[in-house]
Amino acid sequence: MTRAPRTLLTALLPALLAALLGVGLLSASATAAPAPTSFTASVTSAREGETATLTWTLRDAAGSEVVGAQVQVERRRGGTWVPLATVTTTGEGPYLLRVLALRDPEENRLRLRWPGDAERGAARSEVSVPLVRRRAAVTLSGPQRLVDERTATLRVRWTADGAPVAGTAVLQGRTGGGAWREAGEVRTDARGRGVIAVRPRVDTRYRVRTPQLPWLAGARSRVLAVDNVPPGRVVRLPAAAPRPRITLPPQARATGEGPNLRITPIPDGVWRSMVGRSWRVGCPVGRAGLRLIRVNYWGYDGYRYRGEVVGATSAAGAMGAALAAMHRQRLPIRAMYRVDRFGFSRRVNGGDDHASMAAGNTSAFNCRWVVNRPGVRSPHSYGRSLDVNPWENPYRSATGLVPNSWWQPRSHPLVAWRSGSHRVVRLMRTHGLAWTYGTGDNHHFDVRQAGRVVRYRGCLRVHCD
Repeated sequence: MTRAPRTLLTALLPALLAALLGVGLLSASATAAPAPTSFTASVTSAREGETATLTWTLRDAAGSEVVGAQVQVERRRGGTWVPLATVTTTGEGPYLLRVLALRDPEENRLRLRWPGDAERGAARSEVSVPLVRRRAAVTLSGPQRLVDERTATLRVRWTADGAPVAGTAVLQGRTGGGAWREAGEVRTDARGRGVIAVRPRVDTRYRVRTPQLPWLAGARSRVLAVDNVPPGRVVRLPAAAPRPRITLPPQARATGEGPNLRITPIPDGVWRSMVGRSWRVGCPVGRAGLRLIRVNYWGYDGYRYRGEVVGATSAAGAMGAALAAMHRQRLPIRAMYRVDRFGFSRRVNGGDDHASMAAGNTSAFNCRWVVNRPGVRSPHSYGRSLDVNPWENPYRSATGLVPNSWWQPRSHPLVAWRSGSHRVVRLMRTHGLAWTYGTGDNHHFDVRQAGRVVRYRGCLRVHCD
């Protein structure tokens, strides 16, 4: 009885083992990975708007072409992949597809896809059309001569292989021997044309640079030189006339229309420069009693500049009005820097008036001694005196003529006066400034107080500047 079950189990065991082995083999076969496949793809380069050729094949692991595969060809557009073509392989590859090259490299991306089948795996490949940049050209035209403070229109033409380009180019400017700097942007239209307005204040050279784009090479125009010419007349002095011993740099060009007169309290930065030079403790007028006068003036070279002087609060209006009138009547001034620019001078115990005169500089307030009279306080210490064009209008000091003697016996219809009938002297009188010492101090004018000229102590019998 006990031997029968063992005999049955022994008989069934081989069959059971065979069944289990069969199931294992079938499972292994069912989970085996499909054979790998891959694309070999390339695309020719092209200019935008021209046709490129996509070449490709689909092969299995053994290198044989996969036949009967439906391959999707896609292109990147608007940030997504869009269908371009579906090609069924026939075994007669490689396969060719013509595609249009576009300007945006992102939209020149191409993708090949095959999902695979029961025996072979999926394949994917991506290539991009290499863009060949078109040749660019840009031209710049405009006036070669421009009156200062006027506006000129520059014209730009941008092309690619002769065809117009719409886009943004950069205008660059250069003055003197300086570096090229951006002077603005120029937008060209569908005709490749653009304009830009410029207002150079000095001789300026211009050029246009166009950017290098994925589809277009960069370009640079020829240089356009614009000669800036003065809006006013140039002062003609006698050939024998001496030139100032000190040469000043040109002041900033005029701002605003007309004289653009501005009278303000003394700014902090100006006051810091004045202290220890044109003002010190013990001067008869302090910061609160002074005003900064800024005004445009006509220079000897025919250009308009922005000048400034300091005057007493009670005199600044008259000084400013007189200087503004000189601008309106186009009466030139050689320079108009504050006297503190010239530093402190022990010779006058204040701002260096010798240097200011030697430069032909127009100035006003300066808490100092009379030139060549040590210890005698100058009228300029009170901020009511104005010196105009001192180089051409010398002062007869206690020790001789300063800043030069050549000009003393001579006059000029615009910049040097030797009588009360001269235009500048008459203008000053009209605005309340007296030609106090006449030809003894040609360049010196004083703002009247209550309708009278004040002669300061120590200046009763001699001229004081």
